[in-house]
Amino acid sequence: MKPPALARRALVALTTASLAASLLAGCSFGPPSEKDSGTPPRFPTPTASPSAGEDDAVSSNVIARNLSVPWGVAFLPDGGALVTERDSRRLLKIGPDSTASGLKVQALTTIEEASSNGEGGLMGVAVSPKYAEDQTIFLYYTTKSDNRIARMKLGERPEAVVTGIPVSGIHNGGRLAFGPDGFLYASTGDASTTGNAQDLSSLGGKILRMTAEGKPAPGNPFPDSLVWSYGHRNVQGFDWDAEKRLFAVEFGQDTFDELNLIEPGKNYGWPVVEGPGTDPKYVNPLTTWKPAEASCSGAAVSGAVLVAACLRGTRLWLVGLNGKGGLLGAPVPALEGEYGRLRTVVRAPDNTLWVTTSNKDGRGKPTTEDDRIIRIVLSGADGVGKS
Repeated sequence: MKPPALARRALVALTTASLAASLLAGCSFGPPSEKDSGTPPRFPTPTASPSAGEDDAVSSNVIARNLSVPWGVAFLPDGGALVTERDSRRLLKIGPDSTASGLKVQALTTIEEASSNGEGGLMGVAVSPKYAEDQTIFLYYTTKSDNRIARMKLGERPEAVVTGIPVSGIHNGGRLAFGPDGFLYASTGDASTTGNAQDLSSLGGKILRMTAEGKPAPGNPFPDSLVWSYGHRNVQGFDWDAEKRLFAVEFGQDTFDELNLIEPGKNYGWPVVEGPGTDPKYVNPLTTWKPAEASCSGAAVSGAVLVAACLRGTRLWLVGLNGKGGLLGAPVPALEGEYGRLRTVVRAPDNTLWVTTSNKDGRGKPTTEDDRIIRIVLSGADGVGKS
């Protein structure tokens, strides 16, 4: 379903007028830090013209091919990216060097402790904000008994810092990222047990906030708890805007997928409420989609636009942010059906966006190039692609 022309024009005006001014500020938090961001990857010459999305809202080109369910992406100080493959449990480094066909792909290690089962496996990855000093990365993965968060140095074995996150064949959450406050955030799913989401003693159906040692971060809303927010069904994508507000996309069940503004200690309603409700003790979403048009797994804020990467919907949703925790205009779809199932979207050191496909996850229709990483440039963003 296409949005009204007015909404499309509003988004184009938004990206043109405000995105360029705010994009550079968007790199001032999270890994890597601005001073450690390194040089942008050296991209090969595209073999074809970049593709244009809805109303030319985005341009895109493929920068890596023949991967297998790439799930998490986090950038190193040299401009290369660490990429996890969910089912193979491999940790890859992609770039910054390139070959004739795309960025160089190097397998670094396999996380043997991880167990790929259903929607589980090797998922989130985050790079320490102090990587230049500690060379530490963080991983979120499924084992046969739980989901867990581990830290490791490349070439060494992972050390678990959080265990006991509920596990199931579905709804395992899995995203990791350092916030603007320097603490590590993780999203978890209800692990197909809906009661986990409302149970503050369970780590399932939550967004967690912790120190690098896996301890509750100072200022968490509940005493001696990792829980930052609760009442979630399955969050897999989140990011912050330049004002340090946290936004997250969430899989609904049959009726509504959600985009939420996340605030500490708040209850987002699952399983009592799916989508908007009338009970004031539950936070209503900023916007909702039908699952067939969304099922968004990834989220990244680029200036004044939140970009959601969607699996079942096989598209990006571009959502204008008003700078006050609300939305500007209606979400606009882009790249509908062009690359299949879209899993992850992250902001790169050069302020472009990287999007991963998930066509080999058993629910897609892979091509001979899948799975891929796609480099996205939003139109009207003069600062995009400049270091």
